[in-house]
Amino acid sequence: MQGHLSFGAPKRSTDSELDALFHPAVAGWFTDSFTAATDVQRQAWQVTTRHEPALIAAPTGSGKTLAAFLSAINDLVVEGLQQSLEDSVHVLYVSPLKALSNDIQKNLQAPLEGIRQRLIDGGYGDVPIRDAVRTGDTTTSERAQMRRRPPHILVTTPESLFILLTSDSGRQMLSTVRSVIVDELHAVAGSKRGAHLMLSLERLSALCEKPPLRIGLSATQKPIEAMAEFLMGETAGFPAPPGGEGKSLPQTRSGGEGAVSDGVPFTPTLSPREREAACRIVDTGHTRERDLAIEVPQSPLTAVMANEVWGEIYDKLAEYSEQHRTVLVFVNQRRVAERAARALAERIGAEHVTAHHGSLAKEHRLDAEQRLKAGQLRVLFATASLELGIDIGDIDLVCQLGSPRGIAAFLQRVGRSGHAVEATPKGRLFPLSLDDLVECTALLDSIGRGELDRIPVPDKPLDVLAQQIIAEVACREWSVDALYAMLCKARPYQDLGKNEYLEVLQMLGEGFATRRGRRGAYLHYDQVNGLLRGRKGAKLAAVTNAGTIPDQFDYDVVLLPEGLPIGNLNEDFAFESLPGDIFQLGNTSYRMLKIETGKVFVEDARGAPPNIPFWFGEAPGRTTELSTAVSRLRAEFEQLLPEGGEACQHWLTTSIGLSAPAAYQLANYLASAHAALGCLPTQERIVFERFFDETGDTHLVVHAPFGSRINRAWGLALRKKFCRQFNFELQASALEDSLVLSLGPTHSFPLEEPVSYVKTATLDKTLEQAVLQAPMFPTRWRWVASVSLAVKRSLGGKRIIPQFQRMDAEDLLTVVFPDAVACQDNLPGEREVPDHPLIRQTMYDCLHEVMDIEGLRGLLTRLEAGKIEVVCRD
Repeated sequence: MQGHLSFGAPKRSTDSELDALFHPAVAGWFTDSFTAATDVQRQAWQVTTRHEPALIAAPTGSGKTLAAFLSAINDLVVEGLQQSLEDSVHVLYVSPLKALSNDIQKNLQAPLEGIRQRLIDGGYGDVPIRDAVRTGDTTTSERAQMRRRPPHILVTTPESLFILLTSDSGRQMLSTVRSVIVDELHAVAGSKRGAHLMLSLERLSALCEKPPLRIGLSATQKPIEAMAEFLMGETAGFPAPPGGEGKSLPQTRSGGEGAVSDGVPFTPTLSPREREAACRIVDTGHTRERDLAIEVPQSPLTAVMANEVWGEIYDKLAEYSEQHRTVLVFVNQRRVAERAARALAERIGAEHVTAHHGSLAKEHRLDAEQRLKAGQLRVLFATASLELGIDIGDIDLVCQLGSPRGIAAFLQRVGRSGHAVEATPKGRLFPLSLDDLVECTALLDSIGRGELDRIPVPDKPLDVLAQQIIAEVACREWSVDALYAMLCKARPYQDLGKNEYLEVLQMLGEGFATRRGRRGAYLHYDQVNGLLRGRKGAKLAAVTNAGTIPDQFDYDVVLLPEGLPIGNLNEDFAFESLPGDIFQLGNTSYRMLKIETGKVFVEDARGAPPNIPFWFGEAPGRTTELSTAVSRLRAEFEQLLPEGGEACQHWLTTSIGLSAPAAYQLANYLASAHAALGCLPTQERIVFERFFDETGDTHLVVHAPFGSRINRAWGLALRKKFCRQFNFELQASALEDSLVLSLGPTHSFPLEEPVSYVKTATLDKTLEQAVLQAPMFPTRWRWVASVSLAVKRSLGGKRIIPQFQRMDAEDLLTVVFPDAVACQDNLPGEREVPDHPLIRQTMYDCLHEVMDIEGLRGLLTRLEAGKIEVVCRD
């Protein structure tokens, strides 16, 4: 059995080691099937066989999943031999991806069938252990069969778990769960989806007679102690070693050369019972031997990819498909996956290549996965929909077109190749521009140093809280205090204030009075007796509108007269634009010709500057750690520059491992940037550059490699200050390494002046007012309103069309925050933001998710203290 449950390792487990932990049939099946147990398996089994909660961290393909499952299977075997197994769910496996859920269930067949056969052959008797998958793709007949005869092992997704916890039959099925395995923990921890899942786990613990044992699995996570707390919630704490009250637990990390053994602080406030429930960390590091390199085309990279350069990339991928059995190619956008798959099909045949992304039908995705596993596909183009721990057979090579924007994302994707333990993951990065080349080089450098992105855990999202309260109270009556205590056990909600909680209850009890009647009143809130009950329709609303993944109504951009699709525009951007408006997509400006539902038709504006209001895309920004690495690479290059171009190229090839062509292009690009600006911008030195275009308009570029989330916030605040200073609506855009402000021909000012426009003392107020005028606010408001069920996404089993969802959200905003949609001419002074739970959440999402206000605050503090050098260039 290859892939997700596949292993083989340097250290051989003796039969006596396994026999001491497992039933002879289980131990025998394992030693027959595999060469040896891996390091992570041996460490994990010492914990899981004692029924202790654990967070298991190890590189992709090291056998983590079986490390978690084997103890649970062993318990079922032992119980089944002592007394026949009841038809009830004992083990719950939660994965963020449907593809991974289907995959795990298939991979469970081999151990379950193999162990059952050994039991029969050894004369122990027969223990049939059943497993099943429950996702959005599960058919009605399969669900009915599950209700009649529940499986012993249930594989599901966070959203399907929520739906099961909110239905009577699902609650009955889950009430017997003894252990929960959460796979790919890092993939949900940094988003609202993670907060949603943790509340579901607390609801499950409250439902079961005894809180189920929790086991988390992850390949890339930082800081690991925070991830253990995230998994465990209130019971998190790190056990003291035997006989060592208040000391630290030695934690073995065997992550290659940098292996360390360090202590995890023990929390002395834990009671003995809590300490028993505390989380053990099994960490074998995230580093392993990898074959990584950057591929550059023969034609030089430019600011925008030319068609012939794309052709060279497709030719190279075709060449790789001849040299390898299976190639998996990751791209950052769905349209690129489709375009590249079509181009490659012309070179190697349509039967050998296909695309896999979230917009495709379930049948197409499953067909692509099965063909890949069966070895019928030579190349598969995929978005993030395939990046997690899915067993997709023997992948020889992973390619990434364009920077993945994060260290962990790239490691996760490359880990799809060489998935067996003794295999070496092989990855190739294809930069799509010169800036991309810098970023990809910094990424390789970070991996070489063993660095990893930090995962920020969301802070008590109130829209998620509202959805879970509606679902839980619709199932049974709760006292206000008991529900609060249960919800606060989840790590993201440990700091939830009682008043914030009561405000959410008030909102769900009273609802909203809109033009179309009262809506959103899902609870009966008895304030006298402190009791909560669900209203009619609350359960149905929760089940049919479950989850935190928002509907994004993007518009396709079609270039005329060719009729070529060239990209997507955010719905609000398209909605608020008019024919004749000029906007920028990528590095080219386009003029809008006409706008239809779902499509914007454009022509090339031939370099004319954009003239429409400020807009920021929703694309994921570069991680803080990778931005730091880009700055470090520039600083180190600049130190070597006086020694000449050859010395710089030699350093890039020997220290970072670039190929000679890639090192040549990168050295030339950075050297020419240095010649133009007189220095290279870093996080310690920001460059303000002003230039004039052919029409005489002024453009201000702030070269600041802090990533787009910080630059987005700074650009928005600067734009607001420029508007007030010059009474002029200007265009601004934020990139990973710079922000551009396009000014008119009449504005002149000393170039160093804008440095002091935005100050830390007034940052919150400035940015808050700026956000209210940006299209991101109504979009995020709709997302928050739909997650909190104030606006429904589905009705009567059918999806509500985009126009109606927008209208409902705007109606609601008029009720809650009239100034947000009022005519600006009639508003004296600044808009007063109401203190409403959903408005607060929307503002928080804009400032902390779309942008990084805290990162900007740190940057401005350093600027004001003179710790960052500012260079001005005209």
